[in-house]
Amino acid sequence: MARSGTLRECAFGAFRPAMGNVRWLLSLMLPISLGVALLQHWGVLAWMAGGLSPMFRMMGLPGEAAVIFVSGASAGTYAGIAAMMAIPLTMRQATILGVMIALCHALPMECAVNRMTGSSPGGMALLRVVMAMVAAICLNAVLPDMAVHYIYMGAPAESDLQEVLLTWVVSQVRVSVVMVAVIYTLMVVQRVIESRGWLGIISRWLSPLMALFGLKGSCAYMWLVGNVLGISYGAAVMREMIDRKIVTYEEANDVNYHLVMNHSLLEDTIVFALTGISALWLVATRVLLAMAVVWGRRLMATAISLLPSAGRRHFPFVRRGHSCGR
Repeated sequence: MARSGTLRECAFGAFRPAMGNVRWLLSLMLPISLGVALLQHWGVLAWMAGGLSPMFRMMGLPGEAAVIFVSGASAGTYAGIAAMMAIPLTMRQATILGVMIALCHALPMECAVNRMTGSSPGGMALLRVVMAMVAAICLNAVLPDMAVHYIYMGAPAESDLQEVLLTWVVSQVRVSVVMVAVIYTLMVVQRVIESRGWLGIISRWLSPLMALFGLKGSCAYMWLVGNVLGISYGAAVMREMIDRKIVTYEEANDVNYHLVMNHSLLEDTIVFALTGISALWLVATRVLLAMAVVWGRRLMATAISLLPSAGRRHFPFVRRGHSCGR
């Protein structure tokens, strides 16, 4: 778009791609969220969590924490928080679980979104689960004792299948309305920023931070959207920028590796902090792990590039710039 584009032109030009991205996200989110809701209702998630109980006890958490983690990892942050409030926990245990859920929530949906912007969904899921476990082990070693107890609201009432489906429909209608508004607004803002020549200014202003994180300056706007609004909305902007060749799949993939550790930083931190969990532990842990992942991947890619070509085939997870399906 030309630099002289008016707000009306930006709003008109953003409508079609915004609606296309809404359809794309809903085609991922609706079946996945319905599947998770049904699995939770039928007790499958609790059954899956049972085998993880011994591992969670090693992290200083009760065996029931496995149910909380699986709920958050499959259904999202709010499901994880609701499960946390249904089990008596100390604030120390809640802090560890809060960080784990912040790192590893809504995996089915968010990993599917990652695939559409250049990253391996299986690789992203494995990375997030492993790093959530690493974070829990580290926090269990360094967190002080916390005598305060976390919010406890007792076990939620049992619901029948009809109530589960009705709740799901109502929640998805609300999410869809919000998604249309947010994504369309983001697309308009993106076009206004480009038409005024502000994208370069934003990139230059954030370039020192991007360099610290191991990312290119061109990734600044994607990083900003992903950290303020999360992976799903960030992916809509990211895909639009890829389609218009503003960024490459390689750059989007690099941002994904950061964002899977540290996205929706504003919302997640506020939500957990309102329940009493320390914002400092949440933010510091996620930022440090995001930096460790991105820089570790870059260092590994450099080391592997020195290997003979036959040896490089064994390390596809550091391959750069691969394309993906739409």
